[in-house]
Amino acid sequence: MKAGLPTIAVRDLEIQRRENDLVIATFGRGFYVLDDYSPLRNFKKEDMSKTAIVFPVKESLMFIERFPLGLRDKGHMGSSYFSTPNPKPGAVFTYYLKDDIKKLKEKRQDAEKAKFEKKQKVFYPSMDSLRAEDNQVDPYLLFTIKDQSGNVVRSLKANAKKGLQRIVWDFRFNTPAPVVGRYKPAADQLFGGEELGSLVAPGEYSVSLSKYEDGVVSELAGPVKFNCKLLDQSSLPTDMSANASFARKVDKLRKAVSACNDLLNGMDTRIKNVNLAIQDMPAPPKALLEKSYGVSRELIDLKLKLFGDETKGRREFETLPSINDRVGGVESVMAGTTNKIPKTYFESYAIAARQFTALLASMKKTNESLKQLEQELELNHAPYTPGRWPEWKEE
Repeated sequence: MKAGLPTIAVRDLEIQRRENDLVIATFGRGFYVLDDYSPLRNFKKEDMSKTAIVFPVKESLMFIERFPLGLRDKGHMGSSYFSTPNPKPGAVFTYYLKDDIKKLKEKRQDAEKAKFEKKQKVFYPSMDSLRAEDNQVDPYLLFTIKDQSGNVVRSLKANAKKGLQRIVWDFRFNTPAPVVGRYKPAADQLFGGEELGSLVAPGEYSVSLSKYEDGVVSELAGPVKFNCKLLDQSSLPTDMSANASFARKVDKLRKAVSACNDLLNGMDTRIKNVNLAIQDMPAPPKALLEKSYGVSRELIDLKLKLFGDETKGRREFETLPSINDRVGGVESVMAGTTNKIPKTYFESYAIAARQFTALLASMKKTNESLKQLEQELELNHAPYTPGRWPEWKEE
């Protein structure tokens, strides 16, 4: 109730009855809005004794957020242009957690404080208990969203802090992007955008609340059912169920292509390290240098198909779309529209899937050649190269 509201006189209150919002006007000519106070109607005194609660979720309207100024926030309008951020689109889950889920260190410190206040002896903890504290993973809350068939659509993580709080699900599957190196623009960064998953289909979903503590996931509350409804503002035909089905295929391809992007870059680094190690090994280098050159040529061909023709691109020549280009183009359309997906993108997906199937088979063959080359380095007592397991036998 107090989050973000300063200590100042409130001169007027108004209820927006359709959305159950409370609008507050302060003496300092400020306006504040408490979005959807309806969970308070369902909050009873006896609920305070429950471990956790997920309150009923109002019908959630699905839409794509617009940027009327062309870019995020104020765009290029300048600091004197007044604007205030709107809540992000999504289903809002209001939940209550009775107590903080404390770590071992916090529990120990609480116990020591209680003993100290009672003037009891407090002993230094054992090394085993301190080691357990050092290696403990932070506990957290886990919200699991499922569709009508019971399939997990999304999992959301929140801090395990007590109180009445909210978390928002943006109506999207999780992004298939790699977990490392995901781009997220800074607060004042107008260009670029973070990785987003594709939109789910409208319909009935459910959310349940669990806690993760010391490797154990325990159910706390739910499931609570809720409806997602498309805010249909389009003059073109819409088929979100077909879009969501196609999006799952695109996500699967994107996940595999992203993996190969990383693996191919890694193979490129490995072959460079192999060449350095060959020069320093105490054995004739001729045979291995010839094999290394052959693997390098294969990698150049693979990068051409996956990343595109950089030689042409750097010189401003037209180039054919690479596998990454096609997948990225389809994915960006899927993430940013509620309209029916044009046939062009289905065709682009089919071409990328076919090309990637052949590429993956070639990559696996090249990787085997590279592994054999690394094994030969080990047999020839070459210096270590990253990722290569040593051959060791105690003498």
